[in-house]
Amino acid sequence: MNINFAMWRKASWQLIKMDDKKEWDALDVVSKWLIATRSAVTLVTVYSCVIAGILAARDGYFSWLPFLIVTFGLFIAHGTNNILNDYTDYNRGVDKDNYFRTQYGVHPLVQKFWDNATSIRWFIISGVLATLAGVYALFYTNFSATTIGLFAFGAVVLLAYTYPFKYWGLGELAIFLIWGPIMIAGVYFVLSGIWNWNVVLAGIPFGLSVASINVAKHIDKHDDDKSKGVGTFPVRVGETVARRVDQIAIVMIYVVIAYLVFVPRYFTPAMLIVFLAYKEALTVLKVMNNPRPAQAPAGWPAWPVWFSGFTFQHNRRFGGFLILGLIIDALLRAFLPQFWPGLF
Repeated sequence: MNINFAMWRKASWQLIKMDDKKEWDALDVVSKWLIATRSAVTLVTVYSCVIAGILAARDGYFSWLPFLIVTFGLFIAHGTNNILNDYTDYNRGVDKDNYFRTQYGVHPLVQKFWDNATSIRWFIISGVLATLAGVYALFYTNFSATTIGLFAFGAVVLLAYTYPFKYWGLGELAIFLIWGPIMIAGVYFVLSGIWNWNVVLAGIPFGLSVASINVAKHIDKHDDDKSKGVGTFPVRVGETVARRVDQIAIVMIYVVIAYLVFVPRYFTPAMLIVFLAYKEALTVLKVMNNPRPAQAPAGWPAWPVWFSGFTFQHNRRFGGFLILGLIIDALLRAFLPQFWPGLF
């Protein structure tokens, strides 16, 4: 078995489809983990941590070791959640009969690439690694009550997202909180020892962009979920209302950024660079005006993904510009502190 660095890169950037078990068996352990955990999606965790790290660096609190350990732990925790998600839905009978999840990427259980015992083993190993990173964060912050609370909240979401949260229509809210205000402010807290409500607010735009992907994904599989009794947010409120909510989320991303620039002046105008993602944002708004097509349009490469494909591309584009804007913002604060005085 050779280490396949090319697959590491590919699996970190796009969802992998694979039908040949021999091809799967020939992969190295890291490649299997990246594919099975859908790391192209879990990359949003790295984005959230980088956002928090830049904000901490801007305020003079950055340290590489805790940043890398916490980022690694959260990335592994996200992957662990996806393993549990697949295990739970498979054993509840949801991921069968050509269900949406089995069409857009590798599902090791459905495709018999591994069995339940292997899935549990991978869940335990990943969970232990994530927990060790969490324990490090606890020691690093002297077992702060805030860190304990964040750790407990994250554990609840990890264990309860697939069931019952997703079935109760609360999955999207949990994702917004975790990958937005909670994770960004939480990583900032670990690095700084300060709970900063401006950072909480600054975490809202990226959290909305991540939640928009999940809302869109559940709109894509609305009919399948409804027939199987999976009460996601779009199933609870209806497909049309869910599309409108996703449009509002996209708009609010940019409203919050503009607010943080011009009202408390927490950001400099450098952050307006995120508006360069306007094409992707407008595309999402336009596509969400109409129901999902009954079949893949000519040339569409990612079917059955539709709405979530557009929101995913927007998240990548917006997230990239957000990080670039934060870097420029931090440099301006460091070298031209009087350029945009405000709450800092």
